[in-house]
Amino acid sequence: MAKSRALQTILLAGLVAGTLDITYACVFNYKRSGVKPISVLQSVAGGALGPEAAKAGGLKTAALGLAFHFLIALTAAAVYYLASRGIRFMITHPVLSGLLYGLCIYLFMYGIVLRVSAYHSTRYPWQYPWVVLLCNVAIHMLGIGLSIALITRKFSK
Repeated sequence: MAKSRALQTILLAGLVAGTLDITYACVFNYKRSGVKPISVLQSVAGGALGPEAAKAGGLKTAALGLAFHFLIALTAAAVYYLASRGIRFMITHPVLSGLLYGLCIYLFMYGIVLRVSAYHSTRYPWQYPWVVLLCNVAIHMLGIGLSIALITRKFSK
């Protein structure tokens, strides 16, 4: 029963966080510069395939990007859930823990993952235009970290 509850919590938290994040990415990029959702999804796949190969792959690489995106969100939810089993503060103070966790995810994704991915980004997380930086940090803190923390708390009672 405990394994089933853990899996349900991780799945729900990952799906909610992933949905909020990818919706934000598609809407923000379209409003800011006219980038279509398929290109956003291909850019996620581009982390593994490289930007040119991802763009050339059409809908297949967009679907792969969506799968990668939710795999990452589910992994983030699993890490938080498992850490919260040993660090009770994460359950008793989900707002603070979730906001800090979201910030850590942002720094990890933009500071490490993008640098070692097929993008080989040399930009630091804080080198983006202010509007992009603030919006990206906000979605990671509120949409990803906070949602994962609150869902984990709700199902940890």
